[in-house]
Amino acid sequence: MRFACKMMALAAFAALVPAAPATAATTWTMASGYPENSFFTQNLRAFAKEVETESGGRLKIDLRPNDTLIKLDAIKRAVQAGQVQAGEIRLGVYGNEDPMYNLDGLPNIAASYEESWQLMEAQKPYFDKLLGRNRLRAIAYVAWPGQGFYTKTPVTSPDDFKGKKLRIYSPPTQRMGQLLGFQATILPFAEVPQAFATGLIDSLFTSAQTGIDTQIWDNCKYFLYSGTLFNKNAVIVNEQAFRALEPDVQKIVLAAGERATKRGWELSRKAADDTVDELRKHGMTVQDAGPDVQAALAQAGSTLTDEWRKSANPEQQAVLDKYLAAKSGK
Repeated sequence: MRFACKMMALAAFAALVPAAPATAATTWTMASGYPENSFFTQNLRAFAKEVETESGGRLKIDLRPNDTLIKLDAIKRAVQAGQVQAGEIRLGVYGNEDPMYNLDGLPNIAASYEESWQLMEAQKPYFDKLLGRNRLRAIAYVAWPGQGFYTKTPVTSPDDFKGKKLRIYSPPTQRMGQLLGFQATILPFAEVPQAFATGLIDSLFTSAQTGIDTQIWDNCKYFLYSGTLFNKNAVIVNEQAFRALEPDVQKIVLAAGERATKRGWELSRKAADDTVDELRKHGMTVQDAGPDVQAALAQAGSTLTDEWRKSANPEQQAVLDKYLAAKSGK
């Protein structure tokens, strides 16, 4: 009798406790260095929404943009260590780890969206292996818009570059700046406004998008668009966190990543036009680089490509050769 009463009590208690869901929801934290209004962040928001919707809420992604959780240059290490499960990185930041990270940062190596896409396709198998050794996986790539020079005074020839204090973001762009006569300094994105305020820099080489993100009109009045680079970001995830997902959720993440790549290219194209218009609205003078400046950039690009080849091993050189063959239609 006493046993029966105990069983009845346990049954009554169990009825009061809600049943556990068949599959518990997983939340990933994703770090980004770009502001909320950046097309990079908009692309990540769309990616996160797709993953949550298509997984039925089994995987949610908590996006932390604008360096609010982890600084842009530290995101790769944080994802590798499992501090966060995902993040967006700028490939050129890691050129000291492997020459492949620098390839799309060589001036004029990929001087259009079409060429940038071809270079991405050539690089992907190499990056799969390279990132895999770091327990990482790239699920999307996004091209930056073409870039140019922000200056306080007009630029009409390469001679106008000489002596200016230029902020750039990678060793290849630093070398390019030096070849053009700049005093070139590598600085993280977040330090640009302070560097202008202290006189550390007086000019900037980057995209119109970054110009808006840093409110460049407070420091420069001229933007000389040269194209020059359509280098890439990558969206990466921690491999262990990825493998912990159910197989169908893994497929959802990968498919959403492929869409993020295509959407990112489209958003970048749109941003290229919209952001230049935005610079003009803030009173900036926007001009296309003339033949003399383009010739100087082409010469710098040729020099840097030769130097890259000398630093690369045969496997890395083969990636460049594959891309150049595709670019030429051979």
